[in-house]
Order: sequence, then structure tokens, then C-alpha cells
Amino acid sequence: MGNFPGGSAFAMVAQITEGYLLVTERTFRRLAPPELEQLAFEIDKRLRGLRSESPPLEDVAALKARNRRLQRLNGARLMLQTYRRRRR
Repeated sequence: MGNFPGGSAFAMVAQITEGYLLVTERTFRRLAPPELEQLAFEIDKRLRGLRSESPPLEDVAALKARNRRLQRLNGARLMLQTYRRRRR
């Protein structure tokens, strides 16, 4: 078990998706390179899953919620890529 908030990379991504965990560069400092790679994999997997879900166009609330989740994960993915690039 790593240093992931929530206990695992999967749980951490779920917390990011729902907005319970705000990601900053400090969030990644305690994670080792293999853990960062695992987190990136889980974020990409969750993004694919969210993109495959398409609520009805009439359900504005569901569309907004889906877009917020996508935005949170895309922001976390971008921040993680930047952090990994700088750490090399």
C-alpha cells in the first residue's frame, strides 16, 4: 500500500473526480515514481469511462456534473504530467 490519500490510486482518483480532494503539486510530493505512474494510469482509465457515459441532452444537471468531473480529472492529469516532467 502506498502513500495515496484514500488508500489506493483508484480511491484517490474517485476522490478527485467527486471534488473531495483538490490536487496541487504538493499532493504528488509524497508519491514515488511508480505510484505516480499508477495514478496517471487510473486517471486516464477514469477519463475514458467518463467520456463513454453520455447523459441525455435534455438532462442539463447531469451534463454539468459530467463536465465538472471531466474538468477536475483533466486538471489533475495536466498537473501530474507537469510535475513528472519537472521531476525528471
